[in-house]
Amino acid sequence: MAFLLNKTGIASHFRSQSQKTEDSLSLSRRGFHIEPGPREKALLAEDRALKRFKSHKKDVWRIKRLGDVLTIVVVAGCCYEIYVRAVLREEAREKAKAENA
Repeated sequence: MAFLLNKTGIASHFRSQSQKTEDSLSLSRRGFHIEPGPREKALLAEDRALKRFKSHKKDVWRIKRLGDVLTIVVVAGCCYEIYVRAVLREEAREKAKAENA
């Protein structure tokens, strides 16, 4: 099968396609390839007037953490409720089996 792929040129087509995508990915990951000019530096500089509109990273992190904890608590509560119902149902079956026997 590999012999047929090499003869038809399909394998070389796939190889060339993968090399093209690897090259484009490596270029986009490098970031700045030249030093930013004064205009870019001015745009990236911190502005005091906009500071109050920026989200506070620490507060956002705490809210995310609180959401994660609440999710875990709710899932644990649901699992516990399912477990309790299963145990009660099993006890009811054993009790009914003992009464019928």
